[in-house]
Amino acid sequence: MKNNTKKISLIGLILMIFSSIYGFGNTTVAFEQMGYASIVWYIFAAIIFFLPSGLMFAEYGSALKDSHGGFYSWLSNSIGERVAFVGTFIWLASWVIWLVSTSSKIWIPLTTLIAGSDQTQTWHFLGLQPIQTVGLLAVIWMIIVTFVTARGVDSVARIGSIGGIFIMVLTGIFFAASIILLIVNHGQLQQPITGMSSFVKSPNSSFGSPLAILSFVIYAIFAYGGMETMGGIVDDLDKPEKNFPRGILFATFFITIFYSLSIFLWGISTNWVKVIGGDNVNLGNITYILMNNLGLFFGESIGLSHSTSILLGSLLSRFAGLSMFMAYCGSFFIMTYSPLKSFILGSPKELWPAKMTKLNKHGMPAFAMWIQAAFVCIVVVLISFGGSGAQKFYSILTDMGNISTTVPYLFLVAAFPYFKKKKGLKRPFVAYKNELFTNLIVFVILVVLVLGIVFTAIQPILEHDYMTAFWTIIGPVFFGGVAELFYLLRKKNLKK
Repeated sequence: MKNNTKKISLIGLILMIFSSIYGFGNTTVAFEQMGYASIVWYIFAAIIFFLPSGLMFAEYGSALKDSHGGFYSWLSNSIGERVAFVGTFIWLASWVIWLVSTSSKIWIPLTTLIAGSDQTQTWHFLGLQPIQTVGLLAVIWMIIVTFVTARGVDSVARIGSIGGIFIMVLTGIFFAASIILLIVNHGQLQQPITGMSSFVKSPNSSFGSPLAILSFVIYAIFAYGGMETMGGIVDDLDKPEKNFPRGILFATFFITIFYSLSIFLWGISTNWVKVIGGDNVNLGNITYILMNNLGLFFGESIGLSHSTSILLGSLLSRFAGLSMFMAYCGSFFIMTYSPLKSFILGSPKELWPAKMTKLNKHGMPAFAMWIQAAFVCIVVVLISFGGSGAQKFYSILTDMGNISTTVPYLFLVAAFPYFKKKKGLKRPFVAYKNELFTNLIVFVILVVLVLGIVFTAIQPILEHDYMTAFWTIIGPVFFGGVAELFYLLRKKNLKK
């Protein structure tokens, strides 16, 4: 019988990849960390990581489309059950760390929506410091979301798609306002370009050393994360053998252009020293501060009164707060159960205690979800009550997220040559046909990933910031160790 299912076109694939990968918030973080110099690293990450790894994930997804478990299935079919279990456990850690980070950051867009600016640094409750208050709210939020989601009420997640639409509108406003400013101000930039050094040297003193600059590659790679989710749609494409590589090539080009252009456009309205150099700016509120400044500068540039310009800045920051809050909420409800459920149900049941794999009447692994919630709450409390200020607090959360998201790619990329040698697999899509070339690409990606991770971990140690160093690397190390111990104990018990 003829399959009348409508296939995804090349244009559709490009739009899917773009919407899944491009993150508006990544551009503000890049500008805060490295200014114009971040553009070079974003281009580097696209060529060295995003494009070649995307083709690898496409091969995984097309050949193992019928396997359940996603990440785990890819690894177990390539390098075996044990490494797959450890690798997927570390992959799960990246989402758990995301929950830790987002449960703390979600209050910034909410207070920006209500007050027009980030007020979390002024919050006090029962004598607690602002960061401790945010930590307490994050714990309450995690408990409430787990309670609601475990009962199958995940309809709140739908507001995430609305938030996504709002972010697209926000991006459009940013581009339009920036271009108008460039014309109105006759090409003058608020962050001046002083030769090639502007694209090499960061205005941020934290990224003044060569080691710190090299560690930024992890930020750039994080901005391109998520391509592995596209691997499973190869069979739904029209002419996949031609359109998938074309789609990745075009998407890589457009996403890189959009990232590079966005970073450059921030310099039209933002002077790094005047706007970002203050103590009130951190990686949690940078997006809202830059949007507020964009509105203020836009109003002043077109001749509006100072009070009206302030109002315009407040409106833009509130809209950014609304967009990000809705996107965070939607994603949070999904990520509370989706990665955990995928891993537990996709891996062999005998590796887990019965309670972990049991689904409640709502189809949710409630027991496992509450263990996850307890872990998230403990980490949030330890970090927020660790005595750090706002800048350090959100820097720790960002570094934790970047490292824990990047480490799982080491497993997927390293396993690829073994996957290529696997016999008996139907491979509807093949991008890498030469073994020597494949191994060379794998080697280059692994070197870049390892060096980026090592530099990111070493940098705070060299600065004697041992707290940041500890939390930066603890996620993958802890989860990897727990996974190895857990696997060995389960296997030992099964042999009895």
